[in-house]
Amino acid sequence: MNRLLFMMGCICLLMGGCSPFSSCPSVIPLPESMQTTTESFCFTPQTTIYIDQPEYQEVACHLSELFLSAAGFTLPISREASSGKRQAIYFETDPQMEKEHYELMVTPAGVKIKAAGSSGFFYAIQTIHQLLPPQIDSPEKREHIKWEIPALRINDGPRFDYRGLLLDASRFFVPKENVLKIIDQMAMLKLNKLHFHLVDGNGWRLEIKKHPRLTGVGAWRVEREGDFSQRRNGRPGEPTPVGGYYTQDDMREIVAYAAARAIEVIPEIEMPAHTNSSLAAYPELACPVVTDFIGVIPGLGGENHADEIVYCAGNEAVFTFLEEVIDEVIALFPSSYIHIGGDEASKNNWKKCPHCQARMQKEGLHRIEDLQGYFMNRIARYIRAKGKTVIGWDELTNSQLPEDAVILAWQGLGKAGHKAGKQGHRFIMTPARVLYFIRYQGPQWFEPRTYFGNITLKDVYDYEPVQPEWEEEVVENLWGVQACMWTEFINHPRDIEHQLFPRLAALAEVAWSGRQQKEWSHFLTRLDQLLLHYDQQGINYARSMFNIDHRATGDKNQVELSLSCIRPDMQIRYTTDESDPSPASPLYERPFLFQEKTIVRAATFANGQRKGEILTLPVLWNKATARPITGDNPHLYRLTNGLRGSDKHSDFEWNGWHGEDFSFTIDLQQPTSIETIRMGCITNYGMAVHPPRAIRISISEDDAQYRIITDKEWSDPEIFREGIHVHDQVFTDLHAEGRYIRFEITNPGKCPPHHVRPGQPTWVYLDEISID
Repeated sequence: MNRLLFMMGCICLLMGGCSPFSSCPSVIPLPESMQTTTESFCFTPQTTIYIDQPEYQEVACHLSELFLSAAGFTLPISREASSGKRQAIYFETDPQMEKEHYELMVTPAGVKIKAAGSSGFFYAIQTIHQLLPPQIDSPEKREHIKWEIPALRINDGPRFDYRGLLLDASRFFVPKENVLKIIDQMAMLKLNKLHFHLVDGNGWRLEIKKHPRLTGVGAWRVEREGDFSQRRNGRPGEPTPVGGYYTQDDMREIVAYAAARAIEVIPEIEMPAHTNSSLAAYPELACPVVTDFIGVIPGLGGENHADEIVYCAGNEAVFTFLEEVIDEVIALFPSSYIHIGGDEASKNNWKKCPHCQARMQKEGLHRIEDLQGYFMNRIARYIRAKGKTVIGWDELTNSQLPEDAVILAWQGLGKAGHKAGKQGHRFIMTPARVLYFIRYQGPQWFEPRTYFGNITLKDVYDYEPVQPEWEEEVVENLWGVQACMWTEFINHPRDIEHQLFPRLAALAEVAWSGRQQKEWSHFLTRLDQLLLHYDQQGINYARSMFNIDHRATGDKNQVELSLSCIRPDMQIRYTTDESDPSPASPLYERPFLFQEKTIVRAATFANGQRKGEILTLPVLWNKATARPITGDNPHLYRLTNGLRGSDKHSDFEWNGWHGEDFSFTIDLQQPTSIETIRMGCITNYGMAVHPPRAIRISISEDDAQYRIITDKEWSDPEIFREGIHVHDQVFTDLHAEGRYIRFEITNPGKCPPHHVRPGQPTWVYLDEISID
């Protein structure tokens, strides 16, 4: 041991500094401080792990067994340190260090890890894991590889105590083996909280022995084709073959597996809403005014008002039921926390329910929102009496917050987190606009269908949870950050991997590393090394960061087309002859200017290899292309920029209006003969996106006096077609001439009662206007 300590002292003298943004060894999240040399340490079958406390045996096994598959050996573990032993790894307890911090010192002679306890030692091992050659993660033995890591010294610890991932197993049941695989990846990134979303309207996923129908009925739904937003609800008596659940033994295994990897599993049992699965099993727990069939919903709900059915707040049996559920949950989860939901609860049935109204009168409640406050506070008191702390979504801030409740700030950019922090409550930032990994992560032309907008890898990496205007007490109450992996559009476990990775690596760096350490290009260099580990592990990570974004604007009779990639280290190469771009194709250096029909094909390249998908952009041309367009919408240029959108209405080529009539005017800049007008329209039934009710087109020579040249209206069956469709509304034989063309668009109105979104306002999305 004396020799090793001597070498450790020498290394401090010999080491050169390593700034956060230099070519340091690749570790994600970036350590707090790191110093390196040009030397290395090599692991061999003779390398012994020495632990100074018996409770570190399990942690040491993670390092020992890391070498089993790829290297073909394990490292022996001993409590009897040898003073003359070379090629050794020493665990040294330092009770003065903070809980999750560690110090890692590597010389050619050996490795020393200092930490206060198991989690610190475990995180040091994860750092060693990433420093090893990526082949360490091969499932098969690899020959002729030196299992070495660079000589260095790292002092490290997390920025936030809570570094979490929500995994939604309700919308898509995630098999146990895939949950364990995700836990392994969380551990490698030093994330420490798995927020397990086990209950929602789409399935109850946890065995509760006192209420067996929760899994006998509530874990299964009808089979439906199409994506989540298009699926219609089940009917009485219809087979329900889709679903699954975790037995209590399964859950014990998951919890223990996570705990051995320094991860706390926090269960979420939703209430009072998102409960169709439990109410399908026990419909007597709904308000008596509910007369519709209650089934586990396969999609958004909506039809038959399924999304409005919640627990009856005036029924004592509801609270007895939930307390019995909570008792079994507490017995399964050692976590100090239970998440009880509280989000998106419709109050419509409560307003009509005699039991709920009687409850409000008895408790002296004057606002219907306060009835939810009563509901959540009553459950929270029960949980507190069991020695646990409640977590809830940020809607809990709309009424009296339960004592000591922790708030998950999710709506928008998480503004309600500040509100909770001001009231003295801890809160976690998980803003939907930045950390909901269900959203698209790159150019939508290449992404699997989901909904809403884009959250790129760079968006996640650039996220800063602490806002500059926050008061000191609010900052002190910020517990941490969390990404949410909602599974509405997941059809296979590999789809989850595609949505999670590599964005989860960016989230880990936000949660662990200091904000002053951020540098995008440096992160990408380290990420590329991590991806080599993912390749060995067979992780189906997304390559969206290599794909090209575009923006086309038209003005002065020419289209300007710009291309970009979130990775600054990529070259963009292109062709205009319809051939595939290659490493020898022209290098994109500045925006294109077009005055005629053209096809641009482009892709990213690095080191002579194509990295991203080929983006094909056919720039069309007609009398409206690149002509000025005016109106209230800031994105009207998309209607005359020469490019057609995809079948994803959020792909940044479609232009949307919500629940309103609207108009716009195109200036053809000179008197022009007009025979045919085409208007691109899209239907996405599940998202309430539909073509217009009516279109009126007028023409003028002076932009003052207009005359109508065509006027069309469509019926409900024509407008509210199911599915996803792209089509043109075509107006022919116009025989008109003029300079200004005005389009007046009538919104189709609210979705009809038979719709999957009954009574909701509709969107109208339009694309290219073509005039010939």
